[in-house]
Amino acid sequence: MIKFDLPAKLNGEQLKTELKAEGIVLNQNVFVEDNFVYLDIDLQDETKVRSIINAHVGIDTIVPEPSVEQKLSSVGLSLDDLRSALGL
Repeated sequence: MIKFDLPAKLNGEQLKTELKAEGIVLNQNVFVEDNFVYLDIDLQDETKVRSIINAHVGIDTIVPEPSVEQKLSSVGLSLDDLRSALGL
């Protein structure tokens, strides 16, 4: 395992894809602990991987939960409609 600094935004799947595109073979999954990323790679690939990780900007893949207003709006209602229906 070789230790690298953790990028500001890490997306493990995206990083694995970026490494694979450069011909880097991971022997295990990406492992993160404290502020470091640990990769089981060939020692000869360390410099190349370090530059890939330094350039990595992870893309968020989690879709945020819609707000109450957005959920109500999706069925043609508003907060005022909800308050009125609840007698508030």
